[in-house]
Amino acid sequence: MGLEVENLTVRVRDKLVLKKVSLRVDYGAIHVVMGPNGSGKSSLAYAIMGREGYEVVEGDIRLDGESLLGLETHERALKGIYLGMQDPPAVPGVRLSTLIIAAINKRRGVEELTKISDPRVVKSMQKIASEIGLATELLQREVNMGFSGGERKRGELLQAMILEPKVAILDEPDSGLDIDGIRKVASYIDSLRSRGRAVMLITHYARLLQFVKPDVVTVLIDGEVVARGGPELAFEVEELGYEAVRRKYKGS
Repeated sequence: MGLEVENLTVRVRDKLVLKKVSLRVDYGAIHVVMGPNGSGKSSLAYAIMGREGYEVVEGDIRLDGESLLGLETHERALKGIYLGMQDPPAVPGVRLSTLIIAAINKRRGVEELTKISDPRVVKSMQKIASEIGLATELLQREVNMGFSGGERKRGELLQAMILEPKVAILDEPDSGLDIDGIRKVASYIDSLRSRGRAVMLITHYARLLQFVKPDVVTVLIDGEVVARGGPELAFEVEELGYEAVRRKYKGS
């Protein structure tokens, strides 16, 4: 099955940031959500993860048919949803390697979260970090403290690759990356799909989509779904612009 968002209306303070949004992210598929800045893309990701302050006014969010609305953010993560954020925050006092080990131990039910219960995890961490161009010494640094934008994105990518989520929500994963980094992100996204994972890829440019072909593209503007189609829709947006696509599919 995968992730389902049905008729989702979300309010932040007194503003509706999503209005009756529906979409599905199936296992073994890549669902791209596009839209200009402020269109509700990140709000959709935060609502799925249950971020505080994002009040669901109407609708439902389900994973494998089970509603997530009653669950806290960490409980949704334990169910298998991972969010790679657009602007990953710094976490003073916590090493990147420690964060990853704690997440793995929590999922496995290990009580001592920072204990290295499986040495293979450390070797895997170092191997993947090297493959995606993240200096291995950064594993011993506090999370995102002094990291460049590209290093932050690679750190998020490393977490996703190690944790193997059922559903990976990747918010602007190519931001701050050079062309080699973009190719590596695209390769990882394709590998997720080939292993039967569900991917929700959030972007406002079609740059990354030159390297990875989505199964479904949804366009959000002002918190509403204005168009949905195949991979060709992303390049139609690139060619015509968002307002032209809205007029074409929704009318002015």
